[in-house]
Parts: sequence; structure tokens; C-alpha cells
Amino acid sequence: MENKTFTISVYSENNVGLLNRISGIFLKRHINILSLNVSESEIEHVSRFIIVVDTTEKWVQNIVGQIEKQIEVIKAFYHVDEETIFLESALFKIQSNLLFDERQIQNIIKDSNSDMVTVSRDFFVISKSGKRAEIDELHAKLKPFGIMQFVRSGRISVSKEKMEISTLLEDLS
Repeated sequence: MENKTFTISVYSENNVGLLNRISGIFLKRHINILSLNVSESEIEHVSRFIIVVDTTEKWVQNIVGQIEKQIEVIKAFYHVDEETIFLESALFKIQSNLLFDERQIQNIIKDSNSDMVTVSRDFFVISKSGKRAEIDELHAKLKPFGIMQFVRSGRISVSKEKMEISTLLEDLS
């Protein structure tokens, strides 16, 4: 079996220590987490973890099974990239004088469909949402000018097909 990128969605109660136990499942199997995001879900009082890994389908099935054994976990799913709609977000902080002295930066911002978040005397901040490759490309173009700070979010995603979680929770109500 060949490695693929998988997005694991975990619906759970929001309890202290769960993230540590879930990350331990990956640690025991020596599988690196490429991206991790935790937020509220579409269901009241239920959190959703989005975990991105590069592994085989056999391993991801095993991991999802182990995650579902955690008491607080309601349900876990995995998807390949073609089954989801996903993106990441990034912020770039750059010296303000470059915005006016280097016309090329204005073109880079416009061509990359980035948004200007704030401009101050000392710096400006650009926001970019999209696929990882788009953010990497913008980073590469801005790097020669000097990036003061850079941060990227974990992947956020929704499945293209209806997730079974909705039906499962309706049945529990």
C-alpha cells in the first residue's frame, strides 16, 4: 500500500486531555501529524478535530478505530483529498516601507488574491487563504523582501458527501 494524505475528522465532547490522548495514538505508531485544527462543530457542545496525516489506508483505518475507543469521541471519519473541500490560512507581517518602496510587493499581493489585514507605520499584515501550495508560493515570493513574522493555520475541511454524524446524532436525540 502506498502513502496518501488523509484528513481525519473527529467529533467529540470537549474534555481536557483528549488532544493529548489522540496525539499519543499517532506517536505510538510513529506517524507525523501534518496539520491539526480543533474547533466547535456544527453540533452544539461538540468539538471537531481535523487531523491531516500522510500514511497508508490500513494505518489510517487502525488509527480511526483507536481514536473511536476514547470515551469522549462520538465518531471519527477519514477522507482522501478528493472527498473533501479544504483550505488553510496564513498571515504575513512585512515592513511597511516595502509596501511603498517596492512596487512588486503590491503586484504580488494583488496577483495572489491576498487581503490586507492592517497597515501601520512600521508593518503591514497580509492574509491568504487557500491550498497549501498557494500559501507556499506566496511565501516564496515574499521571502526575498523579508518576512518579519509568518503563521499558518492547520487545514480546515468539510466533506463533499453528507457525514454520518448528522444521522447518528439525530438517532441519539
